Amino acid sequence: MNLHEYQGKELLASYGVAVQRGIIATSLNEAVEAYHKLRADTGTDFVVVKAQIHAGGRGKGGGVKLAKSLDDLKTYAGNIIGMMLKTPQTPGGLNGPGKLVRKVLIAEDSYAPDFSACREFYVSILMDRGKKCNVIIYSTEGGMDIEEVAEHTPEKVHKEYIHPTLGLQAFQARKIAFNLGLEGEAFKEMTKFISNLYKAFLGADANLFEINPCMVNGAGKVTAVDCKVALDDNSLYRHPDLAAMRDTDEEDPTEVEAKSFGLNYVKLDGNVGCMVNGAGLAMATMDIIKLSGGEPANFLDVGGTADAARVEQAFRIILRDPNVKAILINIFGGIVRCDRVAQGVVDAYKNIGDIKVPIIVRLQGTNADIAKKIIDESGLKVHSAILLQEAADAVSKVLVG
Repeated sequence: MNLHEYQGKELLASYGVAVQRGIIATSLNEAVEAYHKLRADTGTDFVVVKAQIHAGGRGKGGGVKLAKSLDDLKTYAGNIIGMMLKTPQTPGGLNGPGKLVRKVLIAEDSYAPDFSACREFYVSILMDRGKKCNVIIYSTEGGMDIEEVAEHTPEKVHKEYIHPTLGLQAFQARKIAFNLGLEGEAFKEMTKFISNLYKAFLGADANLFEINPCMVNGAGKVTAVDCKVALDDNSLYRHPDLAAMRDTDEEDPTEVEAKSFGLNYVKLDGNVGCMVNGAGLAMATMDIIKLSGGEPANFLDVGGTADAARVEQAFRIILRDPNVKAILINIFGGIVRCDRVAQGVVDAYKNIGDIKVPIIVRLQGTNADIAKKIIDESGLKVHSAILLQEAADAVSKVLVG
């Protein structure tokens, strides 16, 4: 689950990580109120107006502006709230539709009063699955796309691997501050910043923390000026306060609907809809579809407790995709009963109406014989298969024919 920048900063601040102060606003009036409050607290007319969407590169699309006066604030906030912001990371990139900006963060100018004395760094924490441990990635080249830094000047990107049992050691935090070229007060502050940041990463069960830029001002104060936070969905039951931060407006509406029915669904760009039980079997099904000349249109795991109603909802979601030219149902009945799935297929046909998309069904395992009888006696035009390869070949034949 992704968090907005302002939500990520709230999380970091709760663990003692110094962050850029800001106030969220959903309208121009709220933005003006936030401006006056920050101006009273900071004593400067400068604030930053930052669009809040789940995508990076907001500045490149015009979603981040420095307002030097109240008039600037009104202009920028008025333009950004309600705009369709396009960035390299929004759907379709700069040529796509963009994302609707529903709220902005009115933030303090962290670089005041002396911009020239400030330095920007890059810091992130994530899991290195190859090394089977967390890793802190950091660089002196903050405020830039880390991919470009890694490509053109890889020597400027450093990694510090954290032992899963021992955790972050004090000498490692000092090593990071040293490699960033810091000394004196800035060295101490960065060491503290890294330690608290790692505590927050573990405490929130996060998948990713990215601080870019991580700013050090002339007095040696370290501040997270921007942050990207991704949480592990599987751990949200332990964090109801964080789960409440989910913004479904930023997620694919079809995936949100699927989740409400207990379906694990991810839309893809292919032409063969998939309905499978179990993530491993779903991946294998997608692979064999591709090897047989098709392209999977989705990942859809109905789960081990699927019933007829859930299968029908899965059908409706798959058929909503106009690119789907065939549907492959591949169920191995270990926990889930094949007859329930078969009944769901029949019910979907009856309730949805005329389904013109060819359907290939492979049901094996618990009550597979009963399932076959249900489908055979339904009178539906469904292609049956026993082996997975047979099902894939049937899909290929349907697409070609």
